[in-house]
Amino acid sequence: MNEQQLEKIAHGSGFIAALDQSGGSTPRALSLYGIEQGAWKDEAEMFDLVHAMRSRIVASPAFDGRRILAAILFEMTMERQFEGQDAAAYLWERKQVVPFLKVDKGLAEEADGVQLMRPIPQLDALLARARAKGIFGTKMRSVIHAANPAGIAAVLDQQFALGKQILAAGLMPIIEPEVDIKAPDKAQAETLLAAGVHQRLDSLSGDERVMFKLTLPTQAGLYGDLTKHPRVLRVVALSGGYTREESCRLLAANPGVIASFSRALTEGLTAQQSDAEFNAALDASIEAIYQASIS
Repeated sequence: MNEQQLEKIAHGSGFIAALDQSGGSTPRALSLYGIEQGAWKDEAEMFDLVHAMRSRIVASPAFDGRRILAAILFEMTMERQFEGQDAAAYLWERKQVVPFLKVDKGLAEEADGVQLMRPIPQLDALLARARAKGIFGTKMRSVIHAANPAGIAAVLDQQFALGKQILAAGLMPIIEPEVDIKAPDKAQAETLLAAGVHQRLDSLSGDERVMFKLTLPTQAGLYGDLTKHPRVLRVVALSGGYTREESCRLLAANPGVIASFSRALTEGLTAQQSDAEFNAALDASIEAIYQASIS
């Protein structure tokens, strides 16, 4: 594991940019960017369009390691280039932004109030490829829809099992058990989640540490203990469908937690903007999220 990158993630001032929209979420991401469905004839063209959007973001002078600690990439993005350089290498060497990779393959059908991850075939091969590309860590997402103890336990058991596999491959796992912001018993689900996380952290061995990506909690400060836990490198928050303004307000109420926003980061960016307009809008977005992350 790159020690310079480890130090930046552990102690750096800033946030993580989530640029990992995958097949299911790509059409909506493009629509918000001003490119409507029908602008592409097949999936390959769709992914070319979203890669162009991501390229425009990371190449912007507003996007660099002064305020952004890391960026999470989609697997296909890892295999592509930004401005003629492999994506992960570009992020670190040109921007001083630590590269992470989304490794999950989407969500299974809901059961016991949760959606587990689908199986991840050939994960070890993917992790080896990621290391060779210069990826520092990974991210994987499950979703909790209800305060169901059995479901939440299943989510955490799956996440931690995969987290240990990722650690064994020499990468840093971001464990993401998202709580749906529309869950009617969201606060109760988050209380169960926090207790389950603490229990499973005790199962880590040696000097193993993990990261967490969590929904902004209903009870401010709920994850404060996690941010100080010796087994936790960093706790980051997802925007989960909140607007950027609301996400930043909630984030600022959770000291020690930093942002890892996707939709909230790109809110207000469109393909139709001039470069000057686009860069100004991105700079304002990054600054708002940065200030909320350091508060």
